[in-house]
Amino acid sequence: MVSRVATVAFHGIEGVPVDVQVMVAPGNVGMHIVGLPDKAVAESRERVQAALHASGLSLPGKKVTINLAPADLPKEGSHYDLAIALGLMAALGAIPADALQDFAVVGELNLDGTIAAVAGALPAAIAANAMGKGLICPAASGAEAAWAGDGIDILAPRSLIALANHFRGTQVLSRPEPAVRQMPANLPDLADIKGQESAKRALEVAAAGGHNLLMIGPPGSGKSMLASRLPSILPPLSAAELLDVSMIQSIAGQLSGGKLSDRRPFRAPHHSATMAALVGGGLRARPGEVSLAHNGVLFLDELPEFTPQALDALRQPLETGECVIARANHRVSYPANIQLVAAMNPCRCGMAGEPGHTCARGIRCAADYQGRISGPLMDRIDIRIDVPAVTAMDLIKPMAAESSADVARRVAFARDMQRERFLALGEARLRTNAQCSTALIEKIAEPDPNGLQLLRDAAEKMKFSARGYHRILKVARTLADLDGQATVGKLHLAEAISYRIAGDRLMAAA
Repeated sequence: MVSRVATVAFHGIEGVPVDVQVMVAPGNVGMHIVGLPDKAVAESRERVQAALHASGLSLPGKKVTINLAPADLPKEGSHYDLAIALGLMAALGAIPADALQDFAVVGELNLDGTIAAVAGALPAAIAANAMGKGLICPAASGAEAAWAGDGIDILAPRSLIALANHFRGTQVLSRPEPAVRQMPANLPDLADIKGQESAKRALEVAAAGGHNLLMIGPPGSGKSMLASRLPSILPPLSAAELLDVSMIQSIAGQLSGGKLSDRRPFRAPHHSATMAALVGGGLRARPGEVSLAHNGVLFLDELPEFTPQALDALRQPLETGECVIARANHRVSYPANIQLVAAMNPCRCGMAGEPGHTCARGIRCAADYQGRISGPLMDRIDIRIDVPAVTAMDLIKPMAAESSADVARRVAFARDMQRERFLALGEARLRTNAQCSTALIEKIAEPDPNGLQLLRDAAEKMKFSARGYHRILKVARTLADLDGQATVGKLHLAEAISYRIAGDRLMAAA
């Protein structure tokens, strides 16, 4: 007789059904796992035997064969332990054979029979629901799996004995409740920054429309401080965005205690990060920083210090909103709808263009430094601003600055306008102006006659690319939303163009 237990294999953030088939038959004593298992799955043989022994159940002196079907799908990870153990217990009569037919199972076993948390409980619960089944998962992952919906039956035992007692009717396992992570309320506030009013304005525009932002300035001008305060003015995640973000974090094993938060991700990798660390990859094609920042912010400080290959790998995710990792044996796609925020010095010494400063290397200092950033990547950045050094007057007698709460209200108002506009146009999947297609932005950001003439003159003089032209329209549409205007005017286009040519002027000077 063959006992069957359903589980899942993870392909990106999706769960693929896997059938665990267990047969106990006469033959050479031992346990054999087939079906393309990796090292972690093969080692589950020892963990399962020890856990069953600790639970008071010993394996018979027969041949135990475990098949993970489909056999041509690679199986990776330790989450198959619990499914294999339950299949064995059903084959040996320790639990009713029909008790498992309505559940998918994920979990890692400890040697004492307790069940350890695994990555991917939320995608596994969603996959189980799609199969019309409930989910059995570790107690530590139950709060995470409960976010899949109220209609799915979830069991979250702490040990094999607790699960066996539940099926026998001597113990009842209650359904876990979704858990929420409490985030600190005292985020860095924009009111802490002295001066830099134009940079704060650019940060507000970037937050309102989800635009990519590059800040260029000397050391100590406040670029990193500005970027760290961006989360304080961004709106919380919507329910759909929260689910997408949490599924990626679950696969990456970064949901602490299974608790979810509606705070938008803010990822700031060090400039020594490799291409695989940024866009994803490795032996098991795990999500990188770009995907972990999905629906949030990816902040790259000291932008030219990243390797040119790693930076150019960001070009496709910035354009398509997804990161495709292709390898010889498999192809995985992770969502990567990010807002890129970057900061850099104008040159290696950091003081190019500052009054009274003369670089010993001359213009080559800035040219070599900025040359590490490719033109195609720079073309994908909507807003580029110069962040000059803070003056002594700003430090000694600073003007009263707006708090993040005040700016966040204007950002929320602009995003509400965008959401209502997209719903009216039947584009409910869009959230911000930065996500618009070229055809859609030409429709919703059609300028008035004066603005059209200004845009035509600027495009001819500055030689904007087609991508640059449409990104100017997107920024101008956001500026009009911040003003509560239905039509994009000349002033909105003028400010959007000024954000575009700031970086072009700096690159040309080099």
